[in-house]
Amino acid sequence: MIFEGLAEKLQQTFRKLRGRGKLTEADVSEALREVRMALLEADVNFKVVKDFVSRVKERAVGHDVLGSLTPGQQVIKIVNDELAALMGGTQSRITVANNPPTIIMLVGLQGAGKTTTAGKLANLLKKQNRRPLLVAADVYRPAAIKQLQVLGEQLDMPVFTIVGSQEPVVIAREATHEAIMKGRDVVIIDTAGRLHINEELMAELKNIKQSVRPHEILLVVDAMTGQDAVTVAEHFDKGLGIDGVILTKLDGDARGGAALSIKAVTGKPIKFAGMGEKLDALEPFHPDRMASRILGMGDVLSLIEKAEQSIDFEQAKALEKKMRTEEFTLEEFLEQMHQVRKLGPLDQLLGMIPGMGNMKKMQGVEVSEKEMKRVEAIILSMTKKERRNPNIIDGSRRKRIASGSGTQVQDVNRLLKQFTEVKKMMKQIQGMQKSGKKGRFKMPFMPQ
Repeated sequence: MIFEGLAEKLQQTFRKLRGRGKLTEADVSEALREVRMALLEADVNFKVVKDFVSRVKERAVGHDVLGSLTPGQQVIKIVNDELAALMGGTQSRITVANNPPTIIMLVGLQGAGKTTTAGKLANLLKKQNRRPLLVAADVYRPAAIKQLQVLGEQLDMPVFTIVGSQEPVVIAREATHEAIMKGRDVVIIDTAGRLHINEELMAELKNIKQSVRPHEILLVVDAMTGQDAVTVAEHFDKGLGIDGVILTKLDGDARGGAALSIKAVTGKPIKFAGMGEKLDALEPFHPDRMASRILGMGDVLSLIEKAEQSIDFEQAKALEKKMRTEEFTLEEFLEQMHQVRKLGPLDQLLGMIPGMGNMKKMQGVEVSEKEMKRVEAIILSMTKKERRNPNIIDGSRRKRIASGSGTQVQDVNRLLKQFTEVKKMMKQIQGMQKSGKKGRFKMPFMPQ
C-alpha cells in the first residue's frame, strides 16, 4: 500500500488521541514526537519534518483545540491540512498552450521510467480528448526508440523519430512541425537520461529547451529512491528549470519520503503519480486526497473517478438486478469480480475507502490479488452447467474442479459457501425492501 509504514504509524498515534476527552499541551507534544519520528523513518527531509511539526504544534496548542469537545479530531484535521499543504495543497495541472501544440518535455535519469511514463501520459491525455504525438528523442539507449514505438502501437498513437539521426534537438524540432501538419495538439518528447547528472546531459536538454520552448518540462523520478529523488529534482531544477514532477512507482513506495519532500524542498509540484505497470496506471496527483489516505480517511473522490472511467454502468445495473433474484449465478459472481478488478489493485482501492486502509490485516479477511485469481481459476474450471447451478457440484465434481484450477478441495468448498452466503444475504435484503423494514446486515467475508 502507498505510504504503508507511515500511514500505520500515524493512524496508531491518532487513535490514542481520539480516545481522550480533553487534551493538554503535553498530550499534543507527545503525539507530535511520534509524528516526527514516523516522518523521519519515512525518509522525509529533516528540515521539512522540523518545519512541519512546528506548524502543526503552533496550530494545535491553541485554545480552540485544547478547549474543544473533540480535540483529537481537531488535531487530526490540522495534520491533514498541513500534510496536504506540504505536498502542494491542491492539484497542479499541465499548462496548455493557447495555440496548439502543447509541448511537454520529459527529463530524468536513466531507469526512472521516462519512456513508459511518456506512453502513460499520452494515454491519459487521449482519454481527455487530446491528440498526442510521441517523440522518440533518446538516441543513445539501445532499443529506446523501439520501446516507444511498441507503446505507440498499443495505444494506436503515432511516434515520431528520424531514422539514423543522432541529433535529439533536430528530432524534437521536426516533431513540432509534424504535429502542426498532422493536427496533433500535444507533443510529448522522451529525452535521453544518464546514470547520473552531468554537464553533457544538461547541455543537451538545454539545447532542446531553447529549440522547441516547451510549455512543460516534467521531471520523472522513482518515488522509491526517497531523498535521492529529491536531490535529483533539486539538480534538474537548478540546471534546467522544471515545471513539475512525475513520481513513478508510487504504488510500491511504503515510506513516502519523496512525495512528502519534493514540493517543500524544490518548490515544484508533483503533477502525476505512477500507480502500477499498466498503461492506464498514471494518475493526476491530488495532495489533499493523498493526505486523507495517509491518515486513513480514504479518498472517495478518486474511487468514484476510477469507477466512472472503468465500469460499464449498464452492465453493473443488470448485475445488481440479477443479484436480487434467483438469476444470480457464479457466472455473474465472476463478472462482478472482473468489474472490481478493473478499478485497480485491491489494496489501493481499500486505501480509498474511509477506515478500510488496513482491512487486509484484519482477522478472517483475505483481499489479496492472489485470492482473487484463485477464485477466478476455480470458477473457470467449472462447466457452464455447474456455474449456473452450483447445487449439482458433488464430491467428485469438487475434486475435478480443484485439480483443474490448481487449488485444494477446501478452496472450492469455501468459495461455494461464500457464494451461498451472498445469495442468502441478497434474499434477506430483497425481503426487507418488500416489507419496508430497515436493518443492518453483515457482509460475507467480514470478521465476526
